[in-house]
Amino acid sequence: MADRGLRAPAWLEELVRTKRPPVPWRDVVRFALSIAGPLAVVALLGRLADPAALGAGVFATTGALAATLAPQAGPLRTRLRRVVAAGGFGTLGLLAGEAATGEGWRPVLVIGVLSAVAALISSIDAALSLGALQLLVYAALSSGLQTPLPLHVEVGWFVAGGLWATALVLVQSRTEPADPDRAAVGAVFTAIGDLLAAVGTPRTDDARRALTGALNTGYDRVIHSRSTSSGRSRELAELAGVLNAAAPLVEGAVATARAGVPADPVDVTAAHALGSAVAQRRPLVGDRPVALEDGPATRRAVRHGVRLVWDVVGDPEERASAAVTRPRLPWRLRLRDLADRTTGNADSRAFAVRLTLCMVAAEVARQRLPIERPYWVLLTVAVVLKPDFGSVFGRAVQRGAGTLLGVLLGSALLAVLPPRGVWVLLAMALFAAVLPWARDANFGLFSVFQTPLVIMLLDLAAPSPSSLVLPRLVDTLIGCAIVLVIGYLLWPQTWRAPLDDALRGAAVALDRFVEAAFGGTPEETRRARRGSYRALTELQTQLQRRLSEPPPISTRAAAWYPVIIQLERTSDAVTEAVIAMRAGEPVPPRGQVHVLRRAIRELDDDLRLHRFPDDTEIHAEGVLAPVAREVDAARRLVRAQAPGKH
Repeated sequence: MADRGLRAPAWLEELVRTKRPPVPWRDVVRFALSIAGPLAVVALLGRLADPAALGAGVFATTGALAATLAPQAGPLRTRLRRVVAAGGFGTLGLLAGEAATGEGWRPVLVIGVLSAVAALISSIDAALSLGALQLLVYAALSSGLQTPLPLHVEVGWFVAGGLWATALVLVQSRTEPADPDRAAVGAVFTAIGDLLAAVGTPRTDDARRALTGALNTGYDRVIHSRSTSSGRSRELAELAGVLNAAAPLVEGAVATARAGVPADPVDVTAAHALGSAVAQRRPLVGDRPVALEDGPATRRAVRHGVRLVWDVVGDPEERASAAVTRPRLPWRLRLRDLADRTTGNADSRAFAVRLTLCMVAAEVARQRLPIERPYWVLLTVAVVLKPDFGSVFGRAVQRGAGTLLGVLLGSALLAVLPPRGVWVLLAMALFAAVLPWARDANFGLFSVFQTPLVIMLLDLAAPSPSSLVLPRLVDTLIGCAIVLVIGYLLWPQTWRAPLDDALRGAAVALDRFVEAAFGGTPEETRRARRGSYRALTELQTQLQRRLSEPPPISTRAAAWYPVIIQLERTSDAVTEAVIAMRAGEPVPPRGQVHVLRRAIRELDDDLRLHRFPDDTEIHAEGVLAPVAREVDAARRLVRAQAPGKH
């Protein structure tokens, strides 16, 4: 009982819980070389004592830092897009920060406008969310960091450092065998092919277990990557869509194995071909297998599943649909969709107000309080609040605590290491090398190692006395207090992320969209379509906030990610049906539409009451058939998430 009484509260245990991810050695080497490289060149040239050369090295390192932290697991084009966003918005931040120097209302106005813009663009996708953070971070640095270099030279070295880090990203990509997310999803189809080939042999049980492991790994990889992404990712949505489409094939393969019915060799070959195409991101070779009209039911089920996945993986248009890419729309509608995801979304507007108020308060504190490093409060607010809708209260506490510990660690090292010496560069390289591991372990732990790196870097540009430790801690506490009070305590709705309500809202909006699409006027259809996509944007926002919480909240939210992707695919299928009807396809019978809408309403009830949907499939023809398949897939996924389902 004594031990029980001494235990920390459950919420505190969750905040400090740290995962033990494997060490990403390639990232470790890249981080150390990228971030320490520019200053190492200055040291090798013997120019650390030259203010101009040292300033160039510092700004090159800041550019390398932005580009180094940007990439995450995924295809090279996605990583490069994040690098470009981080570097581009970081450069804009440096330029804008010059207008935020000095006293008076102009810096307050500049910081407020930048904060509002950063909050709104962060809701568009993951790359722009990362860029929004860099915009604020480097605007804060530029507003207070003084160097002997003119602005255009600082920006030039910043860009040069970003290009150096980008070159190392390209080099690393050549050493990696494949995209781990794609490889994990492709392995699911390879395991399906192995199971089909093993039917009737002693290897059947092992193949079934291997398929279960591959399926779990595939979903775990996609969900983990989504949880560490700072917003929407087209690539991850595509992979989630492919996994969702695989459900009937998995069920058919398992049923075939249980019945002991030998599989058709065509299906074995097709499953392996699907695995290679997904893992290597290349087109499928050959024709789609023909439908089976007779034979054992399990064999027909497998062929049906193969054909469904072939549609998604083999057809470029269907593959794009799997990525939840909106069908091509007129530019006016695309602008409306963009507005819905930014200014038209209540959470987007609220977050813009919260972030703007916090940054403005930090700027006022910079001007009114006797602060030694005026940019540090702004920097703390930007990093702790993090403009991507991900910073719920728990994550803010983690980041704030990590930043405080990092300040102590960095200040202690500066007190014992020789100023502007090689040992400082070695310490920076060490902290940089730990960052990729810490990022996967815990939000707070990442801040513990990132903060000393930034402190040592800034100290090289503007050396500070050892007595600055306490003022730096005070500045950090001021920034954390601004975030926790103005950013959270004054906004009770931010204390929780109502994911269940958003899921049900998306289902209700989808039902209205189907009603208007197949029986309403064009204006009613457009209004319902916007309502559906607006509800899906709200759903993605709530998902991002939940994923950013510590476990187990983030773990539970991640389990709903495939369902959310499937709802987006269903809404896209309705949009495509509307476009097809405008092109001359016949309108589906009202009876089929009624059956489909009833299934969607039952899906809403399933989500609200946490009950099992029934197994009845929806039969539809014409333009309604793809919509029915997507609704069936959504109901299967909800069935898998029902409490007590194993």
